[in-house]
Amino acid sequence: MELEVRHLRALCAIAEAGSLRKAARQLGMSQPSLTTQLRRIENALGAELFARERTGCRPTPLGHSVLSRARPLVDGMAALVSEARAAADLAAGPRLRIGSTASRALGGWLRRLRGRLPGTDISLHMDVSAGALLRMVAAGRLDVAFVHEVEGCPLMVPEGLERRVLVEREPQFVSMARDHPAAASPVVALADLAGDRWVVDPTVDGEWDGLRRVLVAAGINPAVLHGDYLTAATLIAVGEAVAPCQPTSGPRDDMAIRPLRDDPLAVRLQLFSRPGTTPGAGERAGIRSLMDEVYADLEAAYREAALRAVGYRQWLTHHKSPLLHAPAA
Repeated sequence: MELEVRHLRALCAIAEAGSLRKAARQLGMSQPSLTTQLRRIENALGAELFARERTGCRPTPLGHSVLSRARPLVDGMAALVSEARAAADLAAGPRLRIGSTASRALGGWLRRLRGRLPGTDISLHMDVSAGALLRMVAAGRLDVAFVHEVEGCPLMVPEGLERRVLVEREPQFVSMARDHPAAASPVVALADLAGDRWVVDPTVDGEWDGLRRVLVAAGINPAVLHGDYLTAATLIAVGEAVAPCQPTSGPRDDMAIRPLRDDPLAVRLQLFSRPGTTPGAGERAGIRSLMDEVYADLEAAYREAALRAVGYRQWLTHHKSPLLHAPAA
């Protein structure tokens, strides 16, 4: 087997993450697949590159030697691809490539951007993994990414990205069946859900780790189901599970959405970009930069979505949030 750039990229990811599990998540692949790939690479080179330990993976002396040569090659290839894409973008005309995790603000954000930038080709790429979106921005495949970061589970942010915080701490509500006993209360305590199964999406960065941390701190050892958003909604509606949800979530006849007492679950909402790579940024002298405009439109769209959700609007009122007083764009 001949080594390729993707193999070197995998080795660098394992070394940086310190474990196969974390590296697999960073690379967007399963742990068994990455383990198999590492074994093939080591077989091709004739020796182990990483010592597998209980606490993770540590490079062997040969591993350190290989990594010292691999990192410049991986970085050089990333720069080559990024520069080639930037040149292609200039030839293709103005465009704005947006990445995002799920958000009720997306529709209003895109509507505002299309109105502000009528001659720009605006595209949207959705992904449940914030980390995957950030890697796409770093590689030049996206211009901006709007993502959430689960409290207590920091994202691995590639070097060189610029960050703007939209909401420092957005509370996460809980969704349950309409006839769930806890739905009778306007605010739900975690103890009221101690006997419930929780459904989480294992592909969402930090979702399960963040939830588990909060539940364990509350003395709850929950039964857990894994599934995507569609599966979760089906299970919740029939009373088979409960789940964390965004406070901007829309109403449903078969589901109740309630805030949690003391807001133990939260995320930080952030917008990431690469400096100097946003199309048209150098052509807009005399007015706000394009990134300022992109952020302003996102802020207005989020405010619109927040005030449209009755439960979240009540929460914002109770906490005297500045969102209530900022004018909608």
